[in-house]
Amino acid sequence: MSLRDLLATPATRTPKPALQVVPEPAALPDMPAADDAPAPPSAAQPPAIHGHSAAYLALRGRIHAKLLERFDLSALESLPRQTLQQEIAVMTERLLAEDTTAVNDMERRLLIRDIQHEMLGFGPLELLMTDPAVSDILVNRHDRIYVERYGRLELTPVVFTDEKHLLRIIDKIVSRIGRRIDESSPMVDARLPDGSRVNAVIPPVALDGPMMSIRRFARTPLRMENLVNDLKSLTPAMASVLEALAKAKVNMIISGGTGAGKTTLLNILSGYIPEAERLVTIEDAAELQLQQPHVVRMETRPPNIEGRGEITQRALVRNALRMRPDRIIIGEVRGAEAVDMLQAMNTGHEGSLTTIHANTPRDSLARLENMVGMAGMNLPHQAARQQIASAITVIVQVLRMTDGKRKITSIQEITGMEGEVVTMQEIFAFTQTGVGAGGEVQGHFHATGVRPKFADRLRGFGIALPDAVFDPARRYQ
Repeated sequence: MSLRDLLATPATRTPKPALQVVPEPAALPDMPAADDAPAPPSAAQPPAIHGHSAAYLALRGRIHAKLLERFDLSALESLPRQTLQQEIAVMTERLLAEDTTAVNDMERRLLIRDIQHEMLGFGPLELLMTDPAVSDILVNRHDRIYVERYGRLELTPVVFTDEKHLLRIIDKIVSRIGRRIDESSPMVDARLPDGSRVNAVIPPVALDGPMMSIRRFARTPLRMENLVNDLKSLTPAMASVLEALAKAKVNMIISGGTGAGKTTLLNILSGYIPEAERLVTIEDAAELQLQQPHVVRMETRPPNIEGRGEITQRALVRNALRMRPDRIIIGEVRGAEAVDMLQAMNTGHEGSLTTIHANTPRDSLARLENMVGMAGMNLPHQAARQQIASAITVIVQVLRMTDGKRKITSIQEITGMEGEVVTMQEIFAFTQTGVGAGGEVQGHFHATGVRPKFADRLRGFGIALPDAVFDPARRYQ
C-alpha cells in the first residue's frame, strides 16, 4: 500500500500494537528526562507539566473506572511492568473507541500515559517523581501541589481529580509497606520503593483535605566532591578534616534544621568508613543509602490498630549493642534513645554517627540533655552533660540559607567541661557578609586558627593533616 493510500484510508486501518501507539514516557513533550545528574540552576528548566481541562479529567476518570472493572488486578503483581504497560494501553484504546468523547492524537497519548501512571505508579505525581531536579513534593490540597527545585519552592499545574483521587494514591503508597491511614489513625510515615520518605495527613486532622509531603533522594548519592565543587557547601580543607574524622572513628553529630541536608552529609561521611567494619543503622524511616558491603539495617515500627507492637528507636539501639557492631549509625536521635546512644559511644563503639534537629551546635547539646531527661533516669544535669562531653567529639552544623543553598556553617570540637558547662571550640565557620541583588547569600568559609585536640587522634590513625588546613588567613567563597 502506498503512502497516499495510507493517508486516504485511516479509519479502515487496524490499530497498531500498544508500544507503537504509545511512545515511551520520556518522549512525551511534557515529561522531563530522568537523568541521574540534575542540571545546574542556570541551565534550562524542564518543560512545564500542563494542566488539563475538566472534560479531560472527567474522561480520564471514566476510562480509569472502566479499566478497573475489566482489568485483572492480580496481574499487577505477576506480570513485568513493560507487559502491563502494553496491556493497559491496548485496553485504554478499546475503551476510548467505545466512548463518545472525541479526542485528538495528543490527548489520546496523554490519556494512555496518565492511565498507566494511575495503574502502575502514583498518578499525577509520577511526572514529578521522574524529574531529577525535584527534591520535595508538597501536596497541600488535591489541586495545589508545590515542588522544591534547587532550594526554591514553586507551584505546579499538576492536580488530582478530587480528594478521593488523592486519598486513593495515599492509600496505595502506605498499604504497600503494611501501614494504614484512616480517621482513627490520620497521620502516617511511609517510604517509596526508591527510598523517598512520605508523610501523609488526612481529615479530621487536615482541615483542607488530605495532605502529603514526599522527600526525595538522588538516584546516584552525592559525593563529597559534589558538595565542594558543585554546591559550594564547604571548602576542600573542611572536607579533608571531615573525611579524616570519619576514618579515625571520631564520634560526630550532624546538627541542622529540616531540609538542611543532614542525612545527605551523613551518607557522604559514612562512605569513608572502611569496608571491613560492621555497621548497624537505626532509623525511624529508612533514608540512609550506605555503600559499604557489611551493613545491617533496622527500622522502627509504629503500634498497630490495637496500640500494640510498637518498636522504638531505644529498643533498637539496645538490641544493636548485642549485634557486634563496629559502629552504630542512628538516622536521627529524637528521644530517650539518646541515653543508650551516649552509653554506646562511651563503651567502645567509637566512630558512631547521628543527626539532630537544632539551630546551633550549642542548641544541639541542650536538646541532647533534654532527651536524656526523657529516659526517666533522673540523672543530675551535670552528670548528663559529662556523658555528652565524653561521648561526642565533633558537632557539624548544616544550614539551609535564605537562597535555598545548603552550607556547613560550623565545625566545632567538644573539649570537655568547665564547672557545669560543656566547653567547645570552633574549628571552621561560614561568615555571611550580605545578600546579592538576586537574593543569593554572600560570604566566605574560613578556619578560626584553632588547632583541634582531635589532631592527635588523627595522627594515631596515620592521618597527618597539613598545618595550612587550619590557617585562618585562607578565605573561600
